[in-house]
Amino acid sequence: MAESTSLGVRSLRVGAGLSTRSSALGATEEALRAALLPLRGEAPDLAFLFVAPQFEDELEAIVESANASLGGGLLLGCVAGGVIGGRTEVEDAPAVAAWAATLPGVNIRPFELTYAEEPEHGVFEGLEEVPTREPASVLVMLADPYTFPAHLLLDHLNEHAPNLPIVGGMASGGVVEGRTRLILGDEPLSEGAVGAILEGARGASAVVSQGCRPVGETFAVTRAEKNVVFELGGQSAIKRIEELYGAASERDQLLMRRGLHVGQAATELKSELRRGDFVIRNLVGIDRDTGAIAISDMVEVGQTIQFQVRDAESAREDLRETLEHERDGAKGPVAGALLFSCNGRGEALFGRPDHDVDAVRLAFGDIPVAGFFAAGELGPVGGRNFVHGFTASLLLLRNPSYN
Repeated sequence: MAESTSLGVRSLRVGAGLSTRSSALGATEEALRAALLPLRGEAPDLAFLFVAPQFEDELEAIVESANASLGGGLLLGCVAGGVIGGRTEVEDAPAVAAWAATLPGVNIRPFELTYAEEPEHGVFEGLEEVPTREPASVLVMLADPYTFPAHLLLDHLNEHAPNLPIVGGMASGGVVEGRTRLILGDEPLSEGAVGAILEGARGASAVVSQGCRPVGETFAVTRAEKNVVFELGGQSAIKRIEELYGAASERDQLLMRRGLHVGQAATELKSELRRGDFVIRNLVGIDRDTGAIAISDMVEVGQTIQFQVRDAESAREDLRETLEHERDGAKGPVAGALLFSCNGRGEALFGRPDHDVDAVRLAFGDIPVAGFFAAGELGPVGGRNFVHGFTASLLLLRNPSYN
């Protein structure tokens, strides 16, 4: 089975395809044929290939075949636990998804990154220059979760290239270290990170839906150390949670028992913080003796936080509102999208297949979409880039003449 969707806006053309054929090479050829059809015979400037783990042993042949079909342009991709293409999300079954685009006026700079621990610090190699003043650039990256600390790279780039949005995902196809497979050009890799900087991509934007809903009021952190919060607004953190729980509805109490999350304000410059202004982190521990809580990130005194809950309905609502806000921003029609969805979403969260890709298509129409279920998603919140969990992160492409 193959699916193809397309939308061409002037000289910008994007295509996407998916195949569930049982043959690895057959699925690759079918998915790519569907993705290339809307390009009307032009070779793509950029293409992505997302391959289910069932075809991992044939990846070299898949990559060779894909490059022959592309006829030029940069090929990126990875092996992933679930792949997305056209109208369909395929989890835990053989499939190949493909995406291709002609990007006139965009300078595509591919990279391969590695990370090594030195005696006093870590060293990234492979990304010597990043645009620091060009606002119309975006970095797309796929990384190995076992060997590449993406959060450290994002911290560095947030400081040294603050205008550069980063979008992508951590490859999910390898269940143990050494089994990750990334694709850069004609070479499958088993570690590090691959990607490209799209310079002059004036029609590109990165969007993140974190899938949580805030509960209760915001608090200033008044005592903290590293990732441990002792006091919120002058009271113990646990007391604040107890107060929140006592005032919550029965449904919210149930969600809090299932898992309470903490939203850290991405910026303190806004007079009013709303959904989308917080980076969601897990609450990973409590200490009733000290009244403290531990979260999965560093915390600073003075930072604003708000507790959050997550369920399927909250995730549906957040994605819908995020996409509608992006659609209604008068930036012009979307020509195509790359979708990086958490491997904790999908049918397990929503109770049905194809939720996230359906939401994208409902917001933007019958556009080409491809991507994969990631083990961590990359995307900007409040002007800074983060590694997320349980999110849907998207790269949207528009014709630059509208921007």
